Amino acid sequence: MNASKRLIDRLPDDIEQRVHALLVRACRDRLTLTTAESCTGGLIGALLTDVEGMSHTYERGFIVYSDESKVALLGIPHGLITRHGSVSREVALAMAGGALRHSLADVALAVTGFAGSADTGDEPGLVHLACQRRGGMPMHQEDHFGDIGRAAIRLQIVRVAVDMMMAAIGRSTL
Repeated sequence: MNASKRLIDRLPDDIEQRVHALLVRACRDRLTLTTAESCTGGLIGALLTDVEGMSHTYERGFIVYSDESKVALLGIPHGLITRHGSVSREVALAMAGGALRHSLADVALAVTGFAGSADTGDEPGLVHLACQRRGGMPMHQEDHFGDIGRAAIRLQIVRVAVDMMMAAIGRSTL
């Protein structure tokens, strides 16, 4: 059996193409990327470092699965999480801003959501993504992927995340 040496080779072709296009564009524009990931657990960062010769575009990643890690690593006020919930527009935007403040990257992507079975009252597949280019206005997207399973939700998140980063790269800064 010939085992793949790269994680990205085991994913759908469209994801590999999107990630490659993003990295080519970031390299061309000499921009670096950072991620702040909750429900994806570092999957986006892993894919951005999986393409040989282009992983230098990834400046750093924050895996912030718990509320405490969001506060400690990204500087998100605990009160914001208490008021809006860790899976919210407000927290996703704060995560993206915190990732920029705590890194040297030019573009930050943040994701928080319910990738699997949620607690009572939580919506399975509810995901908030935020993306911001340094000096630019943040973007937010709320998705309702439904109860399609952890792996399927994470793949959908990767698609949206890469598209958002590509859009942020295309935007000029203030």
